[in-house]
Amino acid sequence: MDQTNPTDAIAAAGRTRTVASHCLETFGSAVFWGTAMAASAIAALYLRNGLLTSHLTALTLVYFFGGALSWPILIPLTRRLIRKRPASARFAAFFLTLSIGTTAMTAFLFAMDYRWFYSRWHAPFGSLVWTFQFLFTGASAVYQFAVLGVTLFLPFGLLCLIAVSAYLARHRH
Repeated sequence: MDQTNPTDAIAAAGRTRTVASHCLETFGSAVFWGTAMAASAIAALYLRNGLLTSHLTALTLVYFFGGALSWPILIPLTRRLIRKRPASARFAAFFLTLSIGTTAMTAFLFAMDYRWFYSRWHAPFGSLVWTFQFLFTGASAVYQFAVLGVTLFLPFGLLCLIAVSAYLARHRH
């Protein structure tokens, strides 16, 4: 008959609590970052044209999920890469990965929304024509996002990026 060591059970419970708290922290931070990016887009739209757009909800969701989905991928990866580096290097790494990663994820979501809209006019799934249509529709959407969508991160998204990068660089986890 197996006998369990009570200290092993206590240690396992402690590890479970640690993992759970880490997951909750990551989830909460992702929601915060997504909210900051959505607020940045809304503020830029307000300053640009007083929120006069029929796609306000869709844009807000794309920017929110662009930020929220990029955070749990980028932050653990960056933390792993910058161990034992000075604070200035940590700041630069977080600034670079958050700016590029958030923009890339938001552009990807924008491209998928663009693709979904144009899919009704595309060839059947899996065909060579469909592949070209998928690639060129995605490329067009990313280009359109690069020209028009990135500006919605400015100026407030940049301020959030600087503040969050400085915070992450100072606090080691």
